[in-house]
Amino acid sequence: MARRYESFGGASAPTPHAIGPEEAIALLKGGKAGPGSLLAYGNGRSYGDTCQNRAGVLVDMRSRNRILSFDPDTGLLKAEAGAMLADIIDVAGPHGWFPAVVPGTRYVTLGGAVANDIHGKNHHRRGSFGCHVERLTLLRSNGTLHECRRDRYGDLFRATIGGMGLTGLILDVTIRLMKVGSTDVEERVIPFGSLEEYFELAAEADEANEYVVAWIDQLAYGRKAGRGLLLTANHAPDGAFRPAGKPRLAIPLRSPVNLLNRVSIRFFNEAYRRARELSKGSRRSHFAGYFFPLDGVRHWNRLYGPKGFFQHQSVVPEEAAREAVQALLRAAQEAGHVSFLTVLKRFGAVSSPGLLSFPRPGYTLTLDFPNRGRKTLELFERLDEITLSVGGAVNPYKDARMAAATLAASFPQWRALERLRDPAFISDFWRRTAGALDFRGRAGGGVGR
Repeated sequence: MARRYESFGGASAPTPHAIGPEEAIALLKGGKAGPGSLLAYGNGRSYGDTCQNRAGVLVDMRSRNRILSFDPDTGLLKAEAGAMLADIIDVAGPHGWFPAVVPGTRYVTLGGAVANDIHGKNHHRRGSFGCHVERLTLLRSNGTLHECRRDRYGDLFRATIGGMGLTGLILDVTIRLMKVGSTDVEERVIPFGSLEEYFELAAEADEANEYVVAWIDQLAYGRKAGRGLLLTANHAPDGAFRPAGKPRLAIPLRSPVNLLNRVSIRFFNEAYRRARELSKGSRRSHFAGYFFPLDGVRHWNRLYGPKGFFQHQSVVPEEAAREAVQALLRAAQEAGHVSFLTVLKRFGAVSSPGLLSFPRPGYTLTLDFPNRGRKTLELFERLDEITLSVGGAVNPYKDARMAAATLAASFPQWRALERLRDPAFISDFWRRTAGALDFRGRAGGGVGR
């Protein structure tokens, strides 16, 4: 295949070579896949280098995209790993079913959703995606095929959920969908003037709503610092399914310069805040507008220019959140960096079966920054330091630069994943992090090379 396989952030070097799933399956069943030679690739929506394997080849799974079965009475759906959430919504939505957990885009594959144990705006009620996986079929490089469930090959089941594609090739997944009165949502916008005000609202909003997320104006200073909008939603009790349709806008080429700079983001923030404040109160919204607003512009990531962008997502314990979130936002401002999308939400106590699942009780802050080289990397090191100092964690699924020590501190159970990792599967992320650690979590161990 001649195309380049990039990460969505565009700040990581792409993998130049890929093969199709049938070729990969033949290699695996024949026991001919060499160490570190493979890594599954979904729809390229991973932000960093967890989806890259430059020393080997990627397995482009998008051609294996069939919905294999769907029971409209129980909400059980089985699909091949390359099927996208958009496909699942199109099939199940007319029958009153919806994925229990969705991220910020519907253009992610089912295999990718499992491998990254994605979370959404309702973690406080439904947990992460892995909580709704009934079973999955996994092909290992010794030629064995495993139908993994909680009670059958349970260790592999737990390691594969949130395992970043390292345990083998996911062929298909069975998930349990959520029954809804409508795919439309009743949405409410609540402006807040400070982080303190947000924290006063957050727990109560979680108690009353299925979906809750906050947008923060990261460029607001002084008395306006920490202002934003709390966006809550619940599925409408009745209504017909309305398809999302295709994006109307597209960025045809990557911009030669970063267009998401301080001037443009300040304008966007002010326009977005004012527009949403005018619509405060309740209104019925199409599901795509609430869950997937950026899907309306294809290739919006190209606005960041040729150097791409980095995303930093952290989670901090609830008791430390007020000070830690403030410190994270202040560090970005002091570094002179501007975040296009700044999102804050509360994780609940629902535990994922995933071994390396990122969500845990507390608050999670997501920041997107254009890649400005060393300055950006230095800022991210500071953000890591603040996060880890209060017992928090940094999300590996969206990372392109974290140090090995950050992985070890965020996920002490990384060793268990390494033990269950299929030797034929590895990513640039795992080489860079776990590959630099020994089993005591110290640098220089050479695991996973």
